[in-house]
Amino acid sequence: MKSEQKPRSWFWSWVVNNRLVSVLTIILLILLILLVASKVPWLATPLILVGQIVGLPIILAGVGYYLLNPVVDRLERRGVARSWTITGLFILIAGLLAWGILSVVPLIQRQTVTLLNEWPQYWQELTRTVNQWLNDERLGSLRAQLDQLNQQLSDQSSRSVSHLAQTTWSSVGGVVSRIASIVVALVTAPFILFYLLRDGHRLPAYLSRLLPIKKRQSAMNLLIEMNRQVSNYVRGQLIVAFIVAVLFYLGFWIIGLKFALLLGVVAGVLNLVPYLGSFLAMVPAVVVAAMASPWMLVKVLIVFIIEQTLEGRLISPLVLGSSLKIHPLTIIFVLLIAGKAFGVVGVILGIPGYAVIRVIVTQTFQWYQGVVGGYTPAESEKQGENGYHEEN
Repeated sequence: MKSEQKPRSWFWSWVVNNRLVSVLTIILLILLILLVASKVPWLATPLILVGQIVGLPIILAGVGYYLLNPVVDRLERRGVARSWTITGLFILIAGLLAWGILSVVPLIQRQTVTLLNEWPQYWQELTRTVNQWLNDERLGSLRAQLDQLNQQLSDQSSRSVSHLAQTTWSSVGGVVSRIASIVVALVTAPFILFYLLRDGHRLPAYLSRLLPIKKRQSAMNLLIEMNRQVSNYVRGQLIVAFIVAVLFYLGFWIIGLKFALLLGVVAGVLNLVPYLGSFLAMVPAVVVAAMASPWMLVKVLIVFIIEQTLEGRLISPLVLGSSLKIHPLTIIFVLLIAGKAFGVVGVILGIPGYAVIRVIVTQTFQWYQGVVGGYTPAESEKQGENGYHEEN
């Protein structure tokens, strides 16, 4: 004789047997574990210390990996051993670095020192010129605001320089420690890069072995998609930044602008910040051009318009394409939030970090759709029929 099954309570139906509540509970437990770990100094401090030690070498090696790995893979498909390709690339990069250190770096250094020495004069002259243009009684309030802003910038710069000098002299040990960590990172990054290029393609399969067999393929797909998103963005941004630096340098050199090489390099570095970098890079160029002559200012603006047209219509679509498929408004929000939370590092790494998080959230939601069902018309109708028959 079969025993009658007791009816389930509302708590079982709505809480215990609810997949959404189970997922949210797991997420809450993970967040609680992270919170508790952050509150335990002896547990969090070693992790932070390890991150500070190996973080910079891993980032440098990762950037190099995303730049060089496509070349290594392509030559390997043509029958060239990975180790030989990597060795050849390292020799080529070492030669380029030696050439840059001997020829380009001294020129950039001289232009940087000269520009820093002349910048206060440029800024004062620019302020005086703007005040002359605004020497209209109807613009008196605007002129007063500009004078106040200029005074605030001057005071802030003086305080920053004074604080930097005091900090430098009062914490020489910290400065030496940071320089030593940078040197160690530059020395160890090539070794990490070598092994990443040689064995990095095996890493997703190796990590998937830590999971059950049924979960390995989905984990492999997740890791591959994350790697594809980050590699496309990093490689594309660096290539675009290099091309932008060359275009600005050639444009400034053709029109005869002073500090052309330095301003081109600055434009390329700032271009790593999407949408805002090129405009920020134009500030020193516009100041230097305005101090030279009005005609030079017009030529600099023409160079800027040509560069922006080439970058937006030709370079970025060819290099970046639509690999990330992130709306420009979303990129701006990510930059604002990441910059506020993590500073310059957040601005540079915010977009690839967002791409990784988006891949994880997308894959998780697709898994949730498959488990729960009802997100397509066919599944919804099937669930409705099942529910109807159960009620009857």
